[in-house]
Amino acid sequence: MQADSPDLAAAQRAHWQRTYDAHPAMYGQEPSAPARYAAAAFRAAGARDVLELGAGHGRDALHFAREGFAVRAADFSASGLAQLRRTAVAQGLAERVTCLAHDVRTPLPLPDSSADGVFAHMLLCMALSTAEIHTVVDEVRHVLRPGGTFVYTVRHTGDAHYGSGLVHGDDIYEHDGFAVHFFPRRLVDALADGWQLEEVHAFEEGDLPRRLWRVTQRLPQ
Repeated sequence: MQADSPDLAAAQRAHWQRTYDAHPAMYGQEPSAPARYAAAAFRAAGARDVLELGAGHGRDALHFAREGFAVRAADFSASGLAQLRRTAVAQGLAERVTCLAHDVRTPLPLPDSSADGVFAHMLLCMALSTAEIHTVVDEVRHVLRPGGTFVYTVRHTGDAHYGSGLVHGDDIYEHDGFAVHFFPRRLVDALADGWQLEEVHAFEEGDLPRRLWRVTQRLPQ
């Protein structure tokens, strides 16, 4: 299967759905370190409305809500979003969180200039072709207001899993059923064309450990 294969996309959707069904709250309830950083960056920029792409079961979306933001949480997993909704109700955050069933391979069903900040933790490095990744970032550009902030994280080509496992082409390798597009630095720079690239921060996460970049870029005013 090639990187832009509909079969690969369908297989990954099904795999994530099974994973969320089998392992509720699989990432825990505490927010990720990138989400904590993003919340502070959004607040410093005066943001009120935040969109999270690839929200999963919601640990980061709920953190943004607790920090006072109005949050739209998008994901292609119905199971993950159902868990997010239940937790939002249980924590008294339902009025601050709107769930959106969405596959990022399709246009965002949101108005232009409707968000102050967008966050995506390891969403862009899923089983997306390079062309699809550029399309997603173009969609982010449309929904962000002028001066809006985009914070995303991706696994990069310095990661231990890069170059091993099942090969799908376009720097996509699959391990244990999860396909990952590992980013070279040139792709980060290309995605920042027309933006203000504020930071590319290297960090590690998990037991492998996974090696990632946290990228912060801003739309010009």
